Amino acid sequence: MSHTEKRGSPGDVSALLIRWGEGDQRAFDELMPLVYARLRRLAQAHLRRERSDISLQGTDLVHEAYLRLGKQEAPGWKNRQQFFSFAAHVMRRILVDHARKNKAGKRWGSKIKAPLDAAADAVAAGNRDEVEILALDRALDNLMQLDPRLGQIVELRFFGGFSIAETAELLGLSEATIKREWLTARAWLHRAITKDA
Repeated sequence: MSHTEKRGSPGDVSALLIRWGEGDQRAFDELMPLVYARLRRLAQAHLRRERSDISLQGTDLVHEAYLRLGKQEAPGWKNRQQFFSFAAHVMRRILVDHARKNKAGKRWGSKIKAPLDAAADAVAAGNRDEVEILALDRALDNLMQLDPRLGQIVELRFFGGFSIAETAELLGLSEATIKREWLTARAWLHRAITKDA
């Protein structure tokens, strides 16, 4: 097995997703080792942003995501884009549920203190104080109703931890399009969140 195959090439992931979508539960068991490292990196990135007194641990987040993903019966995903979009959505739901349960949103700050792209950069650097997660979640729900693709870009970038290039690849769009739409989404969300603050 080559190094690429060990890491799980896009073709391997897509083939397993198709098998899983056709009802082969063993494909899920084969898929998880190929995507686990990515899920773990996402979890670690999210939890680095949290204060140390918040109870959710990286392993807990990955295992919760694994359980929620595993509950999908014959999900019908045909490619990595669909799967990782859903995985980003699952991470979002877990973090929002945890924030609601523990009222952690207040600990993360009550307002966006920078434009959303700077907030995303701050998130990558481990400073969640730039954006309050529950306010972002509410605004993002509204944005997704208005423009699902813009909402998906935010979900992939902010909750999924994907770069501009990775988001472009996953959505089959150019980097220039993602950059432009990220700017639009960020401006819309900033207005929505600061208006409600």
